[in-house]
Amino acid sequence: MPSVIHVVGARPNFMKMAPLVRALWDEPAGYEHLLVHTGQHYDEHLNDAIFRDLQLKAPDVHLGSGSGTHAEQTARIMLAFEAVVAQRRPSLVVVAGDVNSTVACSLVAAKANVPVAHLEAGLRSFDWTMPEEINRVVTDRLTQLHLTPSADADENLLREGADPQGIVRVGNCMIDSLVDSLERAQAGSALTRFGLDTGHFGLVTLHRPSNVDDKARLEQFLRVLSEVAKRLPLVFPVHPRTRARIESLELSPNALRESGVQLSEPLGYLDFLQLEAAAAVVITDSGGVQEETTALGVPCLTVRDNTERPVTVTHGTNRVIGSNPSALPAALDAIIGAARKPTTRPELWDGKAGARAAKAITSFLRARA
Repeated sequence: MPSVIHVVGARPNFMKMAPLVRALWDEPAGYEHLLVHTGQHYDEHLNDAIFRDLQLKAPDVHLGSGSGTHAEQTARIMLAFEAVVAQRRPSLVVVAGDVNSTVACSLVAAKANVPVAHLEAGLRSFDWTMPEEINRVVTDRLTQLHLTPSADADENLLREGADPQGIVRVGNCMIDSLVDSLERAQAGSALTRFGLDTGHFGLVTLHRPSNVDDKARLEQFLRVLSEVAKRLPLVFPVHPRTRARIESLELSPNALRESGVQLSEPLGYLDFLQLEAAAAVVITDSGGVQEETTALGVPCLTVRDNTERPVTVTHGTNRVIGSNPSALPAALDAIIGAARKPTTRPELWDGKAGARAAKAITSFLRARA
């Protein structure tokens, strides 16, 4: 039986790919749909727990690439995935998002003359200092089927010369996972475990190299968070990358906890979603969190200089405040105590993007048969 390979490698990929692969498992259209996990994220909370929370079956293939520099990680993924492609000879490789696994597997597929479908194609920050921007642009150049989340993504691809026939706007699959999981998440125990009341705490995520690899900037962020936490308790699930950087600073985790910042291990998807939905504000440098807070109607402060998801600003609750930590207190002051503005979800963020993406992939395969 001919096969289609769906690649996941890091936490955001799981939420994006889950609705699509579930739809294709239900109606495989004559293809074997294989899930390949590159192992780019290998922490249990960033990996196995996500599969349980999203009710996904175990991957068919696990490459176990692990961490390293961008070059080391990308090279290991390419070497391992090349063997899978040679063995399986797939009719299509489907990648998602903008992580190293995305570009690595796209390169392998393209060199093997296997067409690529890119879920969440066309997003652009126009910031070439971001490794993810390079991954997005290179992947889209190798892609034959661009599955886009929003109109701005379509426009970016057309401006770059992509074939209009290969652009299909399907919506945001990450919001499918949110819609499917929210009721289960809200029945969970995360709020109780952290001793939190809905609407009376902030949630923090930081992991991008631009924020956590700069020792002076990270220390300034932590000191600002400590001051903020005296007014608004903060929960900070710490990404493994960020934890390693914090441990190298003079500002100890204990000092942060004493100020009101609750540090924790990375959370499972359902636990994080419960906290995200109940927070007064979310402080983040994550692209996916910008989208989730928009769908939830929760104020979001993005500590970056740009975003590849402008719809979260124009249609949602997101405000990009820049990467200078000193901007954070004033931005929080504008939110704390203010009435929430009514918002609507962007077009096609309706929980049905996975079904539309599955239909587009099935049509693509039939056209090439």
